[in-house]
Amino acid sequence: MLDFLDPLLLARIQFAANISFHILFPTITIGLAWVLLFFKWRYHRTADMKWMDAYALWVKVFALSFSLGVVSGIIMSFQFGTNWPGFMNTFGNIAGPLLAYEVLTAFFIEAIFVGVMLFGFNRVSNRVHTLSTLMVALATTLSAFWILVLSSWMHTPAGFEMRDGVAHATDWWAIIFNPSFPYRFSHMMVASFLTVAFLIAGLSAWRWLRGDRSAAVLATLRTGAFMGALLIPLQIFIGDLHGLNTLKYQPAKIAAIEAIWETDRGVPLVLFGFPDEEARTTHFAIEIPKLASIILTHDPDGELKGLNEFEGKHPPVAVVFWTFRVMVGIGVAMLVVGFWAAWRLRRQGSEPSVLLARVLFLMTFSGWVAVLAGWYTTEIGRQPWMVQGLQLVADAAGPVPGPQIAMTLTGYLLLYAVLLTAYIAVLFRLAKKAGPAELLEPKPKAPEPPSPTLPVTALEPKGV
Repeated sequence: MLDFLDPLLLARIQFAANISFHILFPTITIGLAWVLLFFKWRYHRTADMKWMDAYALWVKVFALSFSLGVVSGIIMSFQFGTNWPGFMNTFGNIAGPLLAYEVLTAFFIEAIFVGVMLFGFNRVSNRVHTLSTLMVALATTLSAFWILVLSSWMHTPAGFEMRDGVAHATDWWAIIFNPSFPYRFSHMMVASFLTVAFLIAGLSAWRWLRGDRSAAVLATLRTGAFMGALLIPLQIFIGDLHGLNTLKYQPAKIAAIEAIWETDRGVPLVLFGFPDEEARTTHFAIEIPKLASIILTHDPDGELKGLNEFEGKHPPVAVVFWTFRVMVGIGVAMLVVGFWAAWRLRRQGSEPSVLLARVLFLMTFSGWVAVLAGWYTTEIGRQPWMVQGLQLVADAAGPVPGPQIAMTLTGYLLLYAVLLTAYIAVLFRLAKKAGPAELLEPKPKAPEPPSPTLPVTALEPKGV
């Protein structure tokens, strides 16, 4: 009855749903682990309890995000085998070790130190607790490193050779530091910090609007606002380098993002429009002359390849066109709000205006939306390839019938909707209930009860 369901399309939607849910939480934990270390460092430097109050709240947010990230990541690893056995059969010699490196390095470090960080508060020395926070921050970054290595390699494969249709590594250094890895890794790291910056600023603004004017609220609000103002220009710079690299190695993706239909020089930048693949045009396009060539080649008359060069081997145009613009649009909003917040807090007092607090609250989850939009641009922009130039997505899919995938996909979507709703609800409940932290110093030992003493006469031999 359900034979009309396309198994390949459903498998892609299922994997996209899983990775979309999963990526939300590492995006928070990677940046938040370093912010927690910053809170502890500020406490050590100033002995101001507001930093420990901030730590006490945000370490709970870290724990919540970390647990959901681990569980959803395990499901994703299973789907490599269930949904994409063709990929693992062909490229397992490379993908397998990279995933194993993540487990052997990052996961083990996290397993050892995250427990101390979460439950060692007032149970270990301050120095050991701070060291554990540092190790967790390093481990989350290391985890992102290995995952981005694999993702980047699928876009720009290097350091291997094909033998009887199976990839074999010949140079692990070239595999790890493949041509697009530095740009993807740095872009993702800064995206994670920006997500955390606006999450912290937004949630703090919500507490401030509710009347909580504690020093910890203002400290975290300022931390988030200044982080955003400092990092968004850096992200724009990295994004420009990333675009140049993508143009070199994946010109079809750039042609789809910019809706360039024919190869040309002095290509205009399409700000908005409605790409039409059948008609091979962009309806109602609003363009800025030569700007696409200037941005992508740094030359007003630079040549850009059009989609006509990649007939049948380019990604769906409308999807990557719009997801890219959502990502850039949110980035521009982050730039404006970040600069406004930093200026307002530095020049006009330590507290935000009501309008600024409301705007920051509205942008609480802006980082999530930008990351998802950027991720879709990257991964859908790789279509129709599973590994660029080597394997089509259709050749990697497994023989699972469409109805079975539809059934599990429905289950996943319902589960993710419930978990995401619960996560956000708990996040605000934690912020609402946040209070002063206990001082992280060894507690003085309670005086031992006096041992029962006997009168001197009791020591004398009886009967003397």
